[in-house]
Amino acid sequence: MIASFDAIETVLALCLTAVALVCLFDRHLVRACSFFVVFASVMTLAWWQLGAPWLAAAELVLGVVLTGLCFFYALGRISPGDSPPLTYDSFNEPRSRATARLLLALAWLVMVGVAIRYVIADMVYSPAEHPLLLAGVVITACALAAFALHRHLLRRLLAFNVLGSGVFMLLAGIAGTSAAAQALITVGLCIAWLGSMLGALLIRQLVHLEGADALGRDGEPKERAE
Repeated sequence: MIASFDAIETVLALCLTAVALVCLFDRHLVRACSFFVVFASVMTLAWWQLGAPWLAAAELVLGVVLTGLCFFYALGRISPGDSPPLTYDSFNEPRSRATARLLLALAWLVMVGVAIRYVIADMVYSPAEHPLLLAGVVITACALAAFALHRHLLRRLLAFNVLGSGVFMLLAGIAGTSAAAQALITVGLCIAWLGSMLGALLIRQLVHLEGADALGRDGEPKERAE
């Protein structure tokens, strides 16, 4: 551990948090997916900074390359076929439902804050000394809130991936960056990539069968979709 904030780690933590927020809350889907690739690239540097080179390599391959390709396939930018490409999240809903989603997102933030308050005491690395761990806390909370707030399935898939990165960062804080911990997190990265690939395939299939409106229907019948 270090006695005070490291300048490089602080810059990485600030960049990671800022890029994650753009990725989670930008309604322009192409830009949000592009920022996810940037986010995964910064995560690669973050793992290297934390002394986890195997995780840095896994993040580069699974996060930047493979998961990035999954998102652009879901957008219809890779092998679009007959389905229209996705560009912007234009789904709106009544104010009452939007308020309910916002309250749910705030509830997630409170629950994550309470849970992390008790987890931090058992961490190998102190978040007070490692800005990247603090960034992991913020990213985890914001990703859970975004998942609760958004209707669009692609934006939820983005939130799922950003959430996974935040959780893995917290796991590194709890278990350290030993070989066993890196192996466990690498398995998690593989599972997250498989989930992203399945999600991208399902999104394109929905767009092909029912159009882009199906991605924001939230389980409602077609005739009631906005």
